[in-house]
Amino acid sequence: MANLGKAELLIILVIVVAVFGTGKLASLGGALGRGIKDFRAAMQSEEESESAAELESGETNEEVVA
Repeated sequence: MANLGKAELLIILVIVVAVFGTGKLASLGGALGRGIKDFRAAMQSEEESESAAELESGETNEEVVA
């Protein structure tokens, strides 16, 4: 994989801004941030539901696998 320096990253950034425009990039960034936030919340709620189910059944992951 190629190592990208500061100059190469700056050129890529200029090209992306020229293609999409600053308004579209701002909305894409906001949508990406919301998506990551929703994903983390879903993962957290899944972990909480799994641990609650383990507490109710009295089993742990090690006991289930073994």
